[in-house]
Amino acid sequence: MMVNDSLTAADLQGKIDRLWEASAAKIDSIEQTCPPDAGAPVYTVEGRYTARGWTEWTQGFQYGAAILQFDATGDKSYLDLGRSRTTRHMASHLSHIGVHDHGFNNVSTYGNLWRLMGEGKISEDAGERSFYEVALQVSGAVQAARWQRAADGTGYVYSFNGPHSLFVDTIRSCRALSVAHRLGHVLMGEHDEKISLLGRMIEHAANTAKYNVYYGEGRDSYDLWGRTVHESIFNTNDGQYRCPSTQQGYSPFSTWTRGLAWAIAGYPEQLEFLATVDDAELEPYGGRAAVEQMMLKAARATADFYLEHTPVDGVPYWDTGAPGLAHLGDYLSRPADPYNEHEPVDSSAAAIAAQGLLRLGHYLGVDSTDGRRYWQAGLTVCDTIFDAPYLSTDPNHQGLLLHAVYHRPNGWDHIAAGQKVPNGEACMWGDYHARELALYVQRVARDERYYTFFGS
Repeated sequence: MMVNDSLTAADLQGKIDRLWEASAAKIDSIEQTCPPDAGAPVYTVEGRYTARGWTEWTQGFQYGAAILQFDATGDKSYLDLGRSRTTRHMASHLSHIGVHDHGFNNVSTYGNLWRLMGEGKISEDAGERSFYEVALQVSGAVQAARWQRAADGTGYVYSFNGPHSLFVDTIRSCRALSVAHRLGHVLMGEHDEKISLLGRMIEHAANTAKYNVYYGEGRDSYDLWGRTVHESIFNTNDGQYRCPSTQQGYSPFSTWTRGLAWAIAGYPEQLEFLATVDDAELEPYGGRAAVEQMMLKAARATADFYLEHTPVDGVPYWDTGAPGLAHLGDYLSRPADPYNEHEPVDSSAAAIAAQGLLRLGHYLGVDSTDGRRYWQAGLTVCDTIFDAPYLSTDPNHQGLLLHAVYHRPNGWDHIAAGQKVPNGEACMWGDYHARELALYVQRVARDERYYTFFGS
């Protein structure tokens, strides 16, 4: 990737303004065609959002998008929309015991509303605040209960595949554990055991860093600094790690770039959260230095891998080992091409990763060499995806961020007539994270309150 060292957040404000203008019309359009009882919209087909039965992991992004629109623009109609849809239709997600996606669904909705009240952007109301807080406490505890022990006695939040499965994605969904802990909640176990949600977040993060992130230390023949694997498989009888795997990537020995992006975003935001936690709370898990070192190593490694294995404009292809890349020549030395005939790009990975790069840069300090490198890389990605051919301003297309991919191995992504690979379509998580990224950069550009999921 080629980093633009001269970009500033303020330089992007014009593109961000256009993004919010386009975003409003798309939220309105989706509201008209995707009613709550029709299933959560997942991705677009010929520019129209459609559901895809697997798990309802994108509902929170749909309603959370309206809340972010209000946050960024002050248009109260979107607050009313996001709040009403959340209170009427998101309750089942709070107690959903079958998924690992609590941070995606519930922090994007109840969490954003709670955060806005804490920031004074929503009028203080004790009853409404309590409603959001109880919702977030329940969600965090339910996620924490989806727990599998590893051989060393620690554990992880297992994926919807079952107790044998640790997904790299879930590090970003650990927002739910952290918010619930911040609200003073615990998971009550057998014999009234009080189980720390902070502890479960840290153990999950540590096992993800240990098994799903690689550091060039010889774990296997494909071990590179910062490479990630989508899924780690464990023997549930004794907790022993068995092998890498993947559901949505090309292979267990290449890197599915959206999974990489979830790690790039997940670790820096948890480092920001840990900065608000007392030292004493971290002692049972090895102390602050050890916990932060574990997370920072994973954050740096994954960010470095992204910078090294992404085309110059900051938008990756969907998997670094995708076989068609061999036909694209020196594809890293030129901008990604969504319309090539061999492999799709994934703009949703770019939107997610950009926020992680910015947060890592901010955490390290933008005046430091490494911090500035990550920060400027994040802005460079923004400069690309907040403009054509990625940002959609077409009122007839419901997607905001074009050229996203959902599940390439399953062949779920629409391929338009005359094209060889998926392109020109959007996905709900890509659109949401483009909005969240735009809000983050806008607040920096305007010198407003720093944006975090936990309401710093």
